[in-house]
Amino acid sequence: MTQTKLYLFDDGRARRWAPFSLTRPVGELLFGCMTLRKRLERVFGIACLGHLSRRVLVGFDEADSAPGISLDDVAENGTRIILSSRAVPEFQDFQLPTEPTWITVNGTPAGWVLPPGTGLPSELWLRDPSINPGYSQMLELNGEILEHPWNLVACNPARVQADIETLWPQHSVPDGSIIVGDGLVSLGSGTEVEPGIVFDTRQGPIRLAERTRIEGPARLTGPLYIGPESVILGGTVATSSIGPVCRLRGEVSKSVFIGFANKSHSGYLGHALVGRWVNLGALTTNSDLKNNYRTVRVWTPDGHIDTGQIKVGCFLGDHVKTGIGMTLNTGTVVGAGSNLFGNVMPPSEVPAFSWGSGDHLTRHRLTEFLATAEDVMARRKVEMTPGVISILKKAWERTAERLGE
Repeated sequence: MTQTKLYLFDDGRARRWAPFSLTRPVGELLFGCMTLRKRLERVFGIACLGHLSRRVLVGFDEADSAPGISLDDVAENGTRIILSSRAVPEFQDFQLPTEPTWITVNGTPAGWVLPPGTGLPSELWLRDPSINPGYSQMLELNGEILEHPWNLVACNPARVQADIETLWPQHSVPDGSIIVGDGLVSLGSGTEVEPGIVFDTRQGPIRLAERTRIEGPARLTGPLYIGPESVILGGTVATSSIGPVCRLRGEVSKSVFIGFANKSHSGYLGHALVGRWVNLGALTTNSDLKNNYRTVRVWTPDGHIDTGQIKVGCFLGDHVKTGIGMTLNTGTVVGAGSNLFGNVMPPSEVPAFSWGSGDHLTRHRLTEFLATAEDVMARRKVEMTPGVISILKKAWERTAERLGE
């Protein structure tokens, strides 16, 4: 496949995955033990050259990610695979067709294989890949298509278990650890685990990626993935995916941290999806179960949707900050760049770049937000690139009207 090129696209549904699709392509969200993009790269054995998403995400250039591009940037030569970012095919063997081909995942249209000389899909195709291109060939892959952001949380435990058992089947027990159950424990190079850490593998395996550090007292419960250079500062982390360079303390259950997030204090976070560069103040806690045990409705750009699940936590966009003692209601969606503080629970839908306490939300000043974001990223030795700055500025401008500006 040396001449084959891979591109991912956000279809009409993925582009509505608030609050995350405002500032990043969906392919850069974490699911299981890797981002959706990295999974597709592994399935096809080639690197992704770019994301085709919302126009305002062209120029996205976050480190260790594929760039945001336009259709004009897609190569005209060689074979091109153009695949939905919501597609999660299993690791499987298949033969790449040599003719124009429609790709399906578990029977759902998910993209195309375009040999040399085949025209690119239109913007209409990208928004709705179910439109029949008239190709006679079909490549059918096993797997799933994610419908909503909360699927990244609800389906995550099974995905973590399958990833660990497939990719890191070697069992390795840290010295001085307490192992409960007979499940798999997998250690990447350079991991540091203090004596007395409890690994509970009764429900699934645990993977500590390269250069992670686990400080006691702590209990880790599988299925669990902790990404490179992340640090657990004590507490309980259970049935979750923790991306790279995170700092966690307290209780975390059945949640996904995309990466570079900070929860260095006590507090409960459950069934939550947490964006990059989020900082949670001490004792920040979310509800993930309604008192009446009914299914949870979540705000989306298309209105409130019943998730069909009784346990749904919060959805925190990139660069969200919470103050000491913040409480978040069941199914709360907090837009990117928001700074929430005080001892009053905010509304269940917080517009992007909000600043304030409870219902008293004003506009986060752009210059102050960018200065803070740059300082936070510098603490992790990460540069705020021109592309990311541009996207954050565009996001701030596009969402101004929601706070009455």
